[in-house]
Amino acid sequence: MTLQFINLKEKLVLLSLTALLAAGCNNGNKKDNDEIPPVDSTQSTILNVNGEIFSIPSPIQTAFLIKSTGAKYDKTILNPANKSASYSTGFSKGVNLGIYGADLGYVTIYDQNQDAIGYLNSAKKLADELGVAGAFDAKTIERFQKNLGKQDSMLVLVGDAYRSSDTYLKNNDRNDVSGLVLAGGWIESLYFATNVYKTKNTEDVKRRIAEQKSSLQSLIKLLKQYYSQPEYTEFVDNLEDLSTVYDGIEFKYTYQKPSIDPSNKMTVINSKSEIKITPEQIESITQKIKNIRTQVVG
Repeated sequence: MTLQFINLKEKLVLLSLTALLAAGCNNGNKKDNDEIPPVDSTQSTILNVNGEIFSIPSPIQTAFLIKSTGAKYDKTILNPANKSASYSTGFSKGVNLGIYGADLGYVTIYDQNQDAIGYLNSAKKLADELGVAGAFDAKTIERFQKNLGKQDSMLVLVGDAYRSSDTYLKNNDRNDVSGLVLAGGWIESLYFATNVYKTKNTEDVKRRIAEQKSSLQSLIKLLKQYYSQPEYTEFVDNLEDLSTVYDGIEFKYTYQKPSIDPSNKMTVINSKSEIKITPEQIESITQKIKNIRTQVVG
């Protein structure tokens, strides 16, 4: 995973699920008439962990990748929206707010508008209980309802809500909760990928699973700051256990001289990157991320 650099003002991070729906970072000044620019599904979350900059692929990237394989919409892989009432601690609310954000992105990409409303309401409930003022206010809900069926607009609006949540948490010195939201979205997106790989074992999905090696290391560094808190201890321990499987995955980069196409004024990159991951490693990752997710969703 390549590191990405941005200016100092913008890199004060824990963008939680802002990059889940990446247009939440890019939409600029929107008008009240809902003229909303398209979502950029290629963006990643940029993290600043103790001065180090990391790039974590947003769950929206994984959702787009899953749909591109031809996989059918599968509601059974989502965390049921009606379970939001069962989360009673700040830890469970934070991580499941992230999980619901990834679920909301998934149902939106598959144009499941009725399900999207259910997940929006669940996210709103958890955000309200976490005291995230204004993240899913009446105006946001109204705009979301007006844009049902407009995939890009819906993704942007949810991105706005999560950015508002993240800003509020950071400004009120609640980076631990913001980190949980990010972790929840990451867990859910990897859970999606491992489930889809069982039936759509494409090279792209396999690469997406393997690429999480770097992202997982970033999350562990982030959450270890709160390791002394009981709920975090087991959670981080489980992530570190998953990391031991990723330690065996190899990334090989082979440099080849670029070629020049003078007629089109283009430089063609010929270098190649290769990922070595075994079926056994994928199966182990699949089981471990399933267990972690089961623990946090209840």
